Parts: sequence; C-alpha cells; structure tokens
Amino acid sequence: MDDSPDAITRDIAAISRISSVPSLLRIVCDNTGMRFAAVARVTDGTWTACAVEDRINFGLVAGGQLDVHTTLCKEARAARQPVVFDHASCDPVYSSHHTPRLYNIESYISVPIVRPNGEYFGNLCAIDTRPNQVSDPRTVSMFQSFAELIGRQLDDEQRREEAESALLDAHATAELREQFIAVLGHDLRNPLASVGVIGEILTRRTEEGIAGYGKRLRANTQRMSRLIDDVLDFARVRLGAGIAIHIEPVTDLPAALHHVVAELQDAHPRSAIVERYQVAGPVECDLGRVQQLLSNLLGNALAYGGTAQPIIIEAALDERWLTVAVSNGGDPITPADLGKIFEPFWRPADSAPGGGLGLGLHICAQIVRAHGGTLQVSSSQEAGTCFTAKLPVRQ
Repeated sequence: MDDSPDAITRDIAAISRISSVPSLLRIVCDNTGMRFAAVARVTDGTWTACAVEDRINFGLVAGGQLDVHTTLCKEARAARQPVVFDHASCDPVYSSHHTPRLYNIESYISVPIVRPNGEYFGNLCAIDTRPNQVSDPRTVSMFQSFAELIGRQLDDEQRREEAESALLDAHATAELREQFIAVLGHDLRNPLASVGVIGEILTRRTEEGIAGYGKRLRANTQRMSRLIDDVLDFARVRLGAGIAIHIEPVTDLPAALHHVVAELQDAHPRSAIVERYQVAGPVECDLGRVQQLLSNLLGNALAYGGTAQPIIIEAALDERWLTVAVSNGGDPITPADLGKIFEPFWRPADSAPGGGLGLGLHICAQIVRAHGGTLQVSSSQEAGTCFTAKLPVRQ
C-alpha cells in the first residue's frame, strides 16, 4: 500500500465517506465496554487513524499517526489474524509486551480489514486502560463482521469514485465535442464561405488563367465544405442525436441530383460520368440528405474508380422504393475490406495520403438508415464496384 501523504489523505477521506463507520465504532464501545475504538490504515511503515471513537481522551483524531512498530496492528497485519487480550497484566504473552506497557493498555482487540480483492487496508481495533472481556468468540465474530463490512464498503466507495470520475470525464468529453462542433459549424464555415465567394468571382474574370484558378478554388472550397458536413454529422451521430432528416415532396429530383454531379464533374474534368434517371413525379425524401448521399458516393467513385471506365449514376423510382446507385470500374474492393467499408475513419490500406477522412461512406449509411432504407455494395473485377441505396417511398 502506498505510504505517500496523498494516498493516506485519500484513504482517510474514503473512510470518512462511509456513513456507517461512526455508528459501528459506537456499537463496538457500547457492547464491549471498551472506551476507545478506531479504524486504522496500517502498512509496513505507517499507522494512521481514519476514524475514532474516543471516550478516554487517548488523544488520537482522524489523521493522527502512531509509530507502527509500537502497535499490535502490525502483528495482526503480518498474520492476517485478530490479536486479542482481556487483561494484559495477567496475560502470559502480553504482560511483558512493549505495546501494552507503552500505552498503558489492559484490554485490546485488533481485527484485519481486508478488501474483497484481498488487499489489506488496516485494522478495526479497540483499547482500554481497564480489563474487559473481549476475547470471547461472539465479540471477536462481531469485530470480524464489522471489519468485513468496512472492507466491502471501501470497495464500493472506490467503484463509486471511479464511476464519478468517468462521468466527469464523459461530461468534459461531451463539452469538448460541442466546442469542436461549434468551431466547425461557425468558425470554419464563415471564412470558407468567403473563400468560396472569391472563387466564384474569379471564375467570371476574362483574363487568361484567372477563371481556371477560380474554378479550382471553388472546387476545393466545395470539397472542404463536404468534409465539414461529414465531421458534423459524425459528431451528431456519436452524441446520440443521429442524422436529422426532413421529409418533404421533391418535384424534380433528377435536376437536383444533376446539380451534385455537375459540381463534382467540374473538379474532375478527366473523369467520364454517365447519368441515368428514371424518376417520374414527385419523391418524398430529404433532398439535402439525398444530395449528400450521392455526393459522397460519387466522390468515393472518383477517388478509387480510375478514369478508364465511366462512372454510372442511376436513380429509379417505383411504387415502393427510390433507388440510387453509383457504379465504377477500377480495382475491386477486397472481401476483407467490404466488411469494414462503412466503418467511421476507415480507409483502404493502399489509399493515397491527403485523401478524405474516411467518413463519407459511414455518413451515407447513416443517411440511408435515417430514411429507413438499405445501403449495399458489391465489387468484382468483372462487374466493377456498385453502391446501391434503396429508400422507401413516402406516402
């Protein structure tokens, strides 16, 4: 056991928080006639009073210490057995022992306090300058029961303290997350919006090369904005709020999806993207979330599909489902990776540095789940890779 001042203070405080200890010490004195009882923290190097019932002005209070070598608790600790005598002056063993003579003790009992895990804490002890009958089995059994109770309550107190500490850590973590979300949602979005405006202005300039720089700046701004959206959504999911959706009729879903494709096409002019839409009539869904779903799926295809084959965007509507699928060529996803692909912050081992955060597909899965739908992926060398989201048609 640690003998540092901090450890001693912590253990004294632990005993003080066990509300039954003062009552136990009073019961000990009332039922045995002993006029001093204490819960002591005992190690090889220290004897420290943690709680005291003193009716003879012995002079010890909680936090008071004795030289452990002058006490009999050290012997009880070494043997892990009670040390008891009724009348030291007449006892064949303790009549010549230095402890009774040093403290003018005639009757004494000390019982080990051991935690359920076997760790020795100290002793429940009682002394008196007068002889008392404390060696009878019923009294010793009472002390042992009380000592066991204190050991168990110490264990409960430690668990409670650890739980409170964990709760405080959880509160601190939640507060940090909220601050993090606030930074992303406000402090980064505002300057990013300004950069986007500058990019938009530059695309309208007629000077040679300026419009190209503007398009590049605008594309990077849009990509950064999507990353912020993904991190914000991930944080909300982890905080328990989930992906928020707002269902309403969308009259021209193909046009809204094409707008997403056009933005990403501008940033990847060398990639061929084919759009196939079979959506007639209004669709009830969260348009912004469906656009985010397509943006993330298409962004993944542009990053990993290569340019040898076109990326196919398909959207179809029937009586039951709105289906949105994104297909691409390139190297297939390995079977081992297919099981991890929707996990947060996961990226393939061969991913080039400087890519995304590994949140895009995870957010896609959360968007589809919030709509009550499914998201599946298939991948092979022959057929390529295809992500298929099916959202139930809202009535």
